[in-house]
Amino acid sequence: MYTYRYIALIVLTLLSISGCAVQPIVVTDDENKSRITQDLGVLEKNHDAINGPISLEEATARALKNNLELQIELTQKALAQKQLNLKSYDMLPKLVIDLNYSSRSNYSGAISRSLITGRRTLESSTSSEKDVFASMLGVTWNILDFGVSYYRAQQAADNVLIQEEQKRSSINRIVQEVRSAYWRAVSYQRLISRMLGLKAEIRESLSQIDQMDVEQLNNPKINFTYKRDLLGIEREIGLLQRNLSVAKSQLAVLMSIRPGMDFSLVIPERGEFANKINLEVEEMEQIALESRPELRELFYKKRANAKETRAAILQMLPGIEMSSRYNYNSNSFLFNGDWLSLGSQLSWNLISIISMPARLDELDTKEKLLDVERLAMSMAVLAQVHVSLAQFGNLSEEYRVSYNFYLMQKKIIEQSRIEAQLGKISRHILIREELNTLLAEARTDSIYSDLENAYAGIYVSLGLDPIPGDLDIKDLSELTEKLTSHWQRH
Repeated sequence: MYTYRYIALIVLTLLSISGCAVQPIVVTDDENKSRITQDLGVLEKNHDAINGPISLEEATARALKNNLELQIELTQKALAQKQLNLKSYDMLPKLVIDLNYSSRSNYSGAISRSLITGRRTLESSTSSEKDVFASMLGVTWNILDFGVSYYRAQQAADNVLIQEEQKRSSINRIVQEVRSAYWRAVSYQRLISRMLGLKAEIRESLSQIDQMDVEQLNNPKINFTYKRDLLGIEREIGLLQRNLSVAKSQLAVLMSIRPGMDFSLVIPERGEFANKINLEVEEMEQIALESRPELRELFYKKRANAKETRAAILQMLPGIEMSSRYNYNSNSFLFNGDWLSLGSQLSWNLISIISMPARLDELDTKEKLLDVERLAMSMAVLAQVHVSLAQFGNLSEEYRVSYNFYLMQKKIIEQSRIEAQLGKISRHILIREELNTLLAEARTDSIYSDLENAYAGIYVSLGLDPIPGDLDIKDLSELTEKLTSHWQRH
């Protein structure tokens, strides 16, 4: 008897000591370095090898395959699918097994006393052994829980579809960002060598002017004016270079290429913008209202809210639980050591009846909120369709004018170079025309990038998927080919 007390006391003491011994553990330097090494290794393996210049289709394929933000959306959808699978099991009956072992230091005994006379009627006796093993295998099924679990599973199914629409939104956004960053990076790659060459010419001219100042070969005011013009040109080139250089880094991030890794892009010839919109405005509005992921997501949320209302009504009803059990007990004093049992139980949470009106009011208000959000989103979608179409039209005209201006400036610089070789114009004038040509090209490329972005924005405003099917293709070249084929048809 005392032995059991001592054992219990020792166990309680050890548990108390272990509870007091738990302390916050700060990550160590070695653990931190190990994490960094592991993460960098994963990032290195997260992208396919770069074997040549990257086209727009390949850049988009790399972003869709490797972009970490998109991977979060894909993982969230996979998690929602797993949660749906898990919810389906909640509708099944519960199969329970119970094993129990008990041991005493002495027998469990009892006496009886008469309530009338107060005298002891029987000798001390026991009906249980010191060591007893008992087990139970049973099936229980709560009809109310089954109904609630059914609606919870349907809500989980709607959540899978909600995650799918959020994934579509992310894909549209990433494709649009890739298209915009790609064309600005193309402009940078196309112009960087000429920008550096022109800056070198400017520095050489500045050195010559400084030498002329020392030798007093020209009017100082003329030299100062010339230097001011050259420094202004150098400043404009620097601003242009800075604005364009960011695009390549942004594109690398979208493709999950480690910052600092060098890569080149396919440089297409400049030309007229060939993509056209062959839909009427009314058709575009109808497509947008049917296909926009934000509207579809709100539809699924409202449907899930309706199922939550049904589940809440079910929870107000009494619950009926039916059970069937097989029992076994090793106690030799029992007449039957094993037996089957059937049972049913009805339970009713009366508080749920009182709280039900407030719960239904909450769900009704939520449904009204979703209706208002859907109407507001529908209006925003229609506005985006018109705005994106207007932007595309304005930029198309702006690009046409800018492209023609570039062609004219190209003829001017060709003539200026010939005149400079013949000594008909000064180097200052030639450098100015070189800058004008460079700026004309940069502006044309910039407007072209905006035009490509506006064209992709129309797809986004309509809710049309820029990629065919689901992202189930793991091979980069196959995904690139599929994108190329899909975009050529559309």
